[in-house]
Amino acid sequence: MRYSAVIFDFDGTICDTGEGILKSAKYALDAFKIDCAEDYRELTHFIGPPLLITFQEEYGVDAQTADALVKKFRERYTNTGIFESELYNGVRKLLTDLKNDNIKIGIASSKPQNYIETLLEKFSVKHFFDAICGVSFNADCEAKSSIIARCLKELDIPANEAIMVGDKRFDIEGAKANMLDTVGVLWGYGTKFELIEAGAKFLVDKMSDIEAVALGFYEQTDEVQGIFNGKIITVHHDTVTLVDGHETKREVVEHPGGVAVIALTDNNEVLLVRQFRYPYKEIIFEIPAGKLEKGEDPFEAGVREFREECGATAENFEWLGEVYPTPGYTSEIIRLYAATNITFGEQKLDEDEHLDVIKMPFDECVSRIMSGEIKDAKTIIGVLKLKELKGL
Repeated sequence: MRYSAVIFDFDGTICDTGEGILKSAKYALDAFKIDCAEDYRELTHFIGPPLLITFQEEYGVDAQTADALVKKFRERYTNTGIFESELYNGVRKLLTDLKNDNIKIGIASSKPQNYIETLLEKFSVKHFFDAICGVSFNADCEAKSSIIARCLKELDIPANEAIMVGDKRFDIEGAKANMLDTVGVLWGYGTKFELIEAGAKFLVDKMSDIEAVALGFYEQTDEVQGIFNGKIITVHHDTVTLVDGHETKREVVEHPGGVAVIALTDNNEVLLVRQFRYPYKEIIFEIPAGKLEKGEDPFEAGVREFREECGATAENFEWLGEVYPTPGYTSEIIRLYAATNITFGEQKLDEDEHLDVIKMPFDECVSRIMSGEIKDAKTIIGVLKLKELKGL
């Protein structure tokens, strides 16, 4: 199923506003000499629900005192706390992608409307939103279900064509009251257990997963069955649920990932290694590459593999991006680097590693790629990407 609209919570979902909120809550509690955690970071119960309710439910104060606490909170938050915020990584790209997909975007938040708009303008993303629904300073106890209903009305989208995205149970429960499907995000201030207990239909841990849900592409993992655990790879057979509710199976090869280096000499030659690859039973040409060790930095791995396979070091390394070599069944990611200003030394090959290092003129390398003689994917991508970037 493809959705026509995505409605976002604000705090803890698209914007990390925690520092400013929690410091301002601490400021208000201390001003009234109310016992609370010494470390403001422990006051996460202030993220999500209306402040007036949180002060009453968590600290047992009456409505009048809670109102005074809210005013004291805003004394700090309005001038300082609001700016102790930042967008989560990937938000801008997600909003851009949703717009390109012709999906409407809204916000339904218990945060005061002018705070939301101030931050959206600060981060230059306000133009992405078709509806922004917060609360007023005079009526900030509005139920989340009511705010979501207002947002739906402004978007002019039926409930069954929209999804609500949030990090707390209030978002999930408010959406379910309006008959919306829900997405719980795992980078905010709620817990996975909280979101499951509230009944979130989907749980995601990457910003891009939200677009996948909206487009009806997302596959949620329900069960992982281990099949094989080897020296390099592990294999598992997973049960997944599709957005339309159907269950299916996926075979997955987990790989730690690798790094590859396309090196160009001063004579415009590409350094290639020629070796026998057992799965193909064939000698092939490749740029030097190797797998990442656990926790290893990709750049450091690239430097290491280049030195070991080619007996060479480079003065300059340039990032060329990532490659998904076989996305149909493996998690492997290859990180590509270009290397120039080469100095040659001694190879340090593994005991079971046998290969030749070949210096091939760049134009010849391109020609052999286009003729089909060079078939290795990372080599083809690296060479042609470098050709385009450098105008070679």
